[in-house]
Amino acid sequence: MLDFFTIFSKGGIVLWCFQGTGVTESFTGPVNALIRSVILQERSGNNSYSHDALSLKYKLDNEFELVFVVGFQKILTLTYVDKFIDDVQLHFRDRYKNELEQKGALALLNSHFAFEDDFKMLLREAEESSKARGPTSMRSFNASLKSQKTVKSMIETKGGDKGKEQGGKKNKNAKKEAPAAEPVKGEKAKASTSAQKTEENGNQGLTQEEIIQKKREEFIRKRMGAPVEKPSKSPKPVKEKPKGKEKRVWTLGGSSTKELDYSQSNGNGAHAAGDQGLDAQADPGMQLSSMKGDLLAVDYESSEGEEEEEEEEEEDAVERVVVADTSKKIPKKGAFGGMFGMLKGLVGSKSLSQEDMEPVLDKMRDHLIAKNVAAEIASQLCDSVAKKLEGKVMGTFTTVASTVKGALQDSLVQILQPKRRVDILRDVLEARSQRRPFVITFCGVNGVGKSTNLAKISFWLIENGFTVLIAACDTFRAGAVEQLRTHQRRLNSLHPPQDHGGRPIVQLYEKGYGKDAAGIAMEAIAYARNQAFDVVLVDTAGRMQDNTPLMTALAKLIAVNMPDLVLFVGEALVGNEAVDQLVKFNQALADHSMSDKPRLIDGIVLTKFDTIDDKVGAAISMTYITGQPIVFVGTGQTYNDLRSLNARAVVGALMKA
Repeated sequence: MLDFFTIFSKGGIVLWCFQGTGVTESFTGPVNALIRSVILQERSGNNSYSHDALSLKYKLDNEFELVFVVGFQKILTLTYVDKFIDDVQLHFRDRYKNELEQKGALALLNSHFAFEDDFKMLLREAEESSKARGPTSMRSFNASLKSQKTVKSMIETKGGDKGKEQGGKKNKNAKKEAPAAEPVKGEKAKASTSAQKTEENGNQGLTQEEIIQKKREEFIRKRMGAPVEKPSKSPKPVKEKPKGKEKRVWTLGGSSTKELDYSQSNGNGAHAAGDQGLDAQADPGMQLSSMKGDLLAVDYESSEGEEEEEEEEEEDAVERVVVADTSKKIPKKGAFGGMFGMLKGLVGSKSLSQEDMEPVLDKMRDHLIAKNVAAEIASQLCDSVAKKLEGKVMGTFTTVASTVKGALQDSLVQILQPKRRVDILRDVLEARSQRRPFVITFCGVNGVGKSTNLAKISFWLIENGFTVLIAACDTFRAGAVEQLRTHQRRLNSLHPPQDHGGRPIVQLYEKGYGKDAAGIAMEAIAYARNQAFDVVLVDTAGRMQDNTPLMTALAKLIAVNMPDLVLFVGEALVGNEAVDQLVKFNQALADHSMSDKPRLIDGIVLTKFDTIDDKVGAAISMTYITGQPIVFVGTGQTYNDLRSLNARAVVGALMKA
């Protein structure tokens, strides 16, 4: 029934293995795929993994750093596998505890683990127990609860309904009768309002005759046209008008309106001060710093003082908890017992269990969701950390909270660090040596900044001496081609053609609107090959992940042209939507591909990173789903605002309270 069962250390040493009868294929391929895709990528929250026709289940033993893996055919439903792998783990630990406690790989290599007889005994017991249970038969009608009900119990009686109706009518009548007994309250209210009116008119303390005399004088003054003396009232506080929004001064927007005055221009449309056009001369505000070489890493300004204060607060909280726990035990055990209890709470004296980590993991899960990590991803991360730490012996003078936090931080750094290095400059040089252009395709939903970040990447590439051809394959959105043409002119003004042998270093390839995007991309790549361009940047139309026709067109563009790099452009503001976007984009590319190994998303461009402060969870969500690295990070609106991802800085901002 089982294809294989293997036990190996986290260092990669196989301690024991079993292979089923009739199985000729080696189990190294599926196990290596499990290690690469699950264990190294911190995705061990779910203990099952599928590889081709095999279904793999695994269990981690964190105390002895072991991994137990069982593999069987996917079409089989073996209900006993979970309990069986637990029994094998406990039996193996108990039998070879002394050998496993010896540290070092050499000790494990020299040890001999004869476990075949015990394994077959446990497997036989598991199979017999599953057969003994068997499928449960359906209950007969006489054994069901419905057969015990009488016909009378299923008939609704009308008497109870009438009683309810009568009771309801009584309540309604009672409610109607209640307001009739309240005329006194109305009179009191009228009396109080009249008293207030007399007080407001300044008649308090006057007799009836004096009030009449006063009213006569007021009437005479009105007839004679004299102004009426108004009673003195307390002056109302003067409300301050709310300040309006201050005008924002943009650094590249200019400081004077005279620059926008074109009334003194001559008939040819040029300024009287000079004959050069706006596109030919570079704007003084566009003098940008050099971006030669690798991009700078995005960083956060987190002072060491704040981190030390947070650590001190955590230590104080731990001390308060320990003192609260030991104060109850002082009368029984004395001073020495209280001190020993406090040290026992800190010193690593036991292995971690799920119950110990549950409250800490709940707080960590809420913290990650508050930092914009998708809720599903946050739960999977916390489950993975729990599996990673369960059974592990705590270090000396460490708390559960600090242990869990450290493990979660290491897991997040591991997720953000790429499985493979994406070095675009090296890849472009390699493509140039083969006399072909390096093709990058940008895709994503609407409004995330694909065209803007394409222009930033173009500036970075031309700063490093490469020629760029921009393919305008967004034939759907109005103004998309004009936007790219504006970027082309500005980039050529920063790098004039006369500095490059009279050839524009950036060119735009466009065929207007309403055309087939895949055909335009193919023509642009052929044109770049003939004209010896180094890089082709393909701009595609924004599309929602649920728009099937546009997703089919994108899959066709990628399948036909086979770009070297497919970048998904997503904004850092997105939360749970990141999961849906990336899963459906990858699914569409896989479904509409014509090859057995379809081209999926190769990397991520994270935009609007300067608008989120420390809510950087979208980076974790996107990387966790695709398993692909974040290649570029957009941090502003100028050509210089392009960075690479610093995994430790992002995780530091994510874990900051």
